[in-house]
Amino acid sequence: MAENIPGIDTPANPTSTVPDKPALEGLENKLSARWREQGTYKFDTETSREQVFSIDTPPPTASGSLHVGHMFSYTQTDVIARYQRMRGKNVFYPLGWDDNGLPTERRVQNYYGVRCNPSIAYDPDFTPPAEPAKNERDFIQISRRNFIELCEELAIDDEKVFEDLFSTLGLSVDWSLTYRTIDDASRAISQRAFLANLAAGDAYMAEAPTLWDVTFRTAVAQAELEDRERPGAFHRVAFHRPGGEPVYIETTRPELIPAAVALVAHPDDERYQPLFGTKVTSPLFGVELEVKAHPLAKPDKGSGLVMVCTFGDLTDVTWWRELQLPTRPIVGRDGRIVAETPSWISGEGVAHYEALAGKTTFSAKETIVQQLRDSGDLDGEPKPIIHPVNFYEKGDKPLEVVTSRQWYIRNGGRDAERRERLIERGKDVEFHPSFMRARYENWVEGLNGDWLVSRQRFFGVPIPAWYPLDASGEPDYDHPILPADDALPVDPAAEPAPGYAETQRDQPGGFTGDPDVLDTWATSSLTPQLVGGWSRDEKLFNSVFPFDMRPQAHEIIRTWLFSSMVRADALQGKAPWRHAPISGWVLDPDRKKMSKSKGNVVVPTDTLDQFGADAVRYWAASARLGVDTAFDTGQIKIGRRLAIKLLNASKFVLNLGATEQNVISESNLSVLSNPLDRALLAQLAEVVEQASTAFDGYDYARALQISESFFWSFTDDYVELIKDRAYGASGETEQASVLAALATTLDTLLRLFAPFIPFATEEVWSWWRTGSVHQASWPAAVQVVDGDTKMLSTLGSALSGIRKAKSEAKVKQRTEVLSARVSAPATELERLRNGLVDLKAAANARELELVNGDELAVADVVLAEAEEAAQA
Repeated sequence: MAENIPGIDTPANPTSTVPDKPALEGLENKLSARWREQGTYKFDTETSREQVFSIDTPPPTASGSLHVGHMFSYTQTDVIARYQRMRGKNVFYPLGWDDNGLPTERRVQNYYGVRCNPSIAYDPDFTPPAEPAKNERDFIQISRRNFIELCEELAIDDEKVFEDLFSTLGLSVDWSLTYRTIDDASRAISQRAFLANLAAGDAYMAEAPTLWDVTFRTAVAQAELEDRERPGAFHRVAFHRPGGEPVYIETTRPELIPAAVALVAHPDDERYQPLFGTKVTSPLFGVELEVKAHPLAKPDKGSGLVMVCTFGDLTDVTWWRELQLPTRPIVGRDGRIVAETPSWISGEGVAHYEALAGKTTFSAKETIVQQLRDSGDLDGEPKPIIHPVNFYEKGDKPLEVVTSRQWYIRNGGRDAERRERLIERGKDVEFHPSFMRARYENWVEGLNGDWLVSRQRFFGVPIPAWYPLDASGEPDYDHPILPADDALPVDPAAEPAPGYAETQRDQPGGFTGDPDVLDTWATSSLTPQLVGGWSRDEKLFNSVFPFDMRPQAHEIIRTWLFSSMVRADALQGKAPWRHAPISGWVLDPDRKKMSKSKGNVVVPTDTLDQFGADAVRYWAASARLGVDTAFDTGQIKIGRRLAIKLLNASKFVLNLGATEQNVISESNLSVLSNPLDRALLAQLAEVVEQASTAFDGYDYARALQISESFFWSFTDDYVELIKDRAYGASGETEQASVLAALATTLDTLLRLFAPFIPFATEEVWSWWRTGSVHQASWPAAVQVVDGDTKMLSTLGSALSGIRKAKSEAKVKQRTEVLSARVSAPATELERLRNGLVDLKAAANARELELVNGDELAVADVVLAEAEEAAQA
C-alpha cells in the first residue's frame, strides 16, 4: 500500500486514469510479463554495428546459491543497458547460465547422493534415491552418462530459479538470447575454438608438473589458486656430507624427503659456497643429491639451504626445470604416498619408506618426523608457524604437485612477446574505474606458465581428440585424431574416432578417446563468441563484436576477463570489448565479505519480497563501480521511499490536469510566463546535462544522485510553492505556465529515473502516455535562456525558514503569517521578488518584508494565532 506523502494534497480529477491509491506491490509481476509479451527489450537483428550497444553479460554459475551480490552487480549492468537503449542504441543484452564444471558436479553429488564412476555401465532405468546418503562414503556410484544426465536435469531447474529472480529484479535482457555453457551450441563452439587454437599452435599437450586437487582428482590452473593461511612447522633436518658431517635444511614438508633431488642456496650465500657442486645424502633414505646455487633461494629464510623435491610447491618446479634436476615423485593423485618403493631408494631406506607407503601426506609427515627423531637427524623440535598454502579455490585440501599429461593454451606465461601483446590488448579496453587495469596488467606480468585447460572431470565440454594405439596398446599422443568441423560437438569418451569402430576402443591398433573435459573457463572465456554467433552467424557477429561492454566483478579479472582476452587475441586478433565496468563486492553490515561458510549471506528473494525491486535497485545503483559496498537496508528503504513518492507526486501532477500536450519543447517556451517555472526548467536542463555526462562516463551512481537531489527539491519546494497557481488562483495564463512546468518536469524525471527504478516509472508512464518509458528517448535538455537555476533553491530556503518558525511556535503549517522579514544578499533578494507571489501563497503570508543582508535569513515572524492569543 502506498504511503501518504506529507505536503501533497491530491485534487480530484474524474477523467484521470491514475489509481486512487498507487502502490508498488504487484508491479514486478505485472510489468515483467508485459515487457516479455510486448518484446520491449528485444534486440533487432536488422541493424548496423554503429547502432548497436552490445553487452557480454556474466553467466552466473547456475548451480550456485543466490545472494544479494547477484542483485547488486547485475542491476549495475542493467542500469547502463537501459540508459544506452534510451540513447537510441539497439541494445544486445543476452544472459547465460554457466552450468558446466565442478560446481554443478558437486551440487549433483550432494543433492542426489551419487558419485560418478566411468567404469560402470549406463543404466537407462536409474533413478536417484529418494533419500540421499548424508555421508560421501555412502554415495551411490553411477555411470558417467547417468551422472551427466543428472547434472543436466538439476542445472535446468537451477536456471529457472535464476531467471525468475532476474525477471523480478527487472533486468532488461532479451530473454530470447539466453544460452547455456553446456548445450550443443556452446560445446560445438568451445570445441571449434580449441581446435582452432590447436591448428594455430596456440594449444598443445605436455607431460609436466601439475597443480593437483586430491579431493576432486583434477588438475588446477594458476588462476584458480587461492592462498590460505594454515598452521605448519619448520623441521630442522640434517643431510649428510660424505664424511658424515651434517648440513641442515628447514622444511615444512619432511614427508617429501624421499622425493628430494637437490639442495639449493643463494649464489652469494658464503655459508654454502664451498658446498656448491658437491653431493650430500638424504637422512633415512641415503639418496645422493647435489648442492646447487640458485637466486630464488632466500638466505634469511630458515637455514638458507633449501630442499628441492619433486614436487612440494611451484618453486620446486622452477628449480627442477631451470637446474635440470631428476624427477622423483612419491605423491599419487589420491594425495597418498605411492605404495611401491621407488627405484632410487634401497638398503635401509626401503623399510623407512614402507612405513610411509599408502599414508596420506598428513599421516606420513607424523611418521617421518618420528623416524627422524629416532635417527637423530631432527635437530630440536618443530617450530610452529602460520604460512600461506596453495588451495584450489573450490577445494578443501592443500594442492599437491604431480606429474601428468595435460592440455595447455598459450597465454604469455612462457612467451614474453605474447605477454606484451596481451598487455597492449588491455590498453585497448577502457576500465571503469581506470585503476582496475593495473590488476589486469599485474596478473599478466606475474604469469609463470601457460593456461592448463584440461580437467579430469565429467560434466563439461569434452576435449575433441582421440589417440591411435600402437600394436602394444600405447597411445600416440603426438598424432591426435581430430573431428571434422561439421561433426561438432563430439564426445570422444562415448563416440568412436573417425574411421574406427567402437569395438576398436582401447584395443591394440585401435584408438582411445581423450577422457578429459575442458576447464569451465575455457568455455566461459568464449562468451563473446558464444552469444555473438561466431562461426554460426557471421552477420550477427560483425554487428556485435567487439562488444561495447563486459561488466564483471574484480576478483575474476585474472580468470574470466584475462582468459577472454587470450581467446579473442588468438581467434580474432583484437580485444573482445571496448569497456570493462568492474563491480565491487557486497559486504555484510560489519564490512566483511559475504560467504556461506561465515553464515552472513543475505537471501535476495527475502529482500525483494520485503522492499520491492525498485528499492533494491536503488541501493545497488547508489554504489560506484569498483567499490565494495555494505548491504544496507537503510539505503534500500530510502529507495523505496523515493519510488513511492514518485508515484504520489506523479498522481498529484496528473490529477491537476497536466497532460502530454503540456510538455514543453523549444518551440513553445513562451507558455512559461512565470520566472519560477522558467527557473525550474533551466535547473532541470542542467540536471539532464550532468546526468548524461555522468552516464557517458559509466558513473551511473552520480547520475542517480543528481536526479534524486533535484526530485526532492521539486517535490518539497516547487510543488508547495506553486499550489495556488496550479489551482488557478492567479488566472489561466499562470495556471498554464505551471502545468507546462509540471508536465515537462514529470516527463523528464520519469526518463531520468527509468534506468534505476523501472517499475515505478513504467507504472506512472502508463497513466498518461502510450508505449513504454523504456522505449522512450533519454530526455533532451530544454534550454530556457532566461531561467535562473538558483531561484528554486532560494525560495525553498525562505519557505523552509518560515516553516521552521511555525514549528518552533508549535502551530500548524497552514497558520497565517501576518508579517515576517526575509533578509538576503542582493542577488537572492531579486529571486525572492520574482517569486514573492508564490512564496507568500505557500507560506500563507499576508506580508513579507524583503531587506538586504549578508545571508538569507527569516526573522520577526508574526503569526495570526499568536496575535489572537496575545489580544485575548
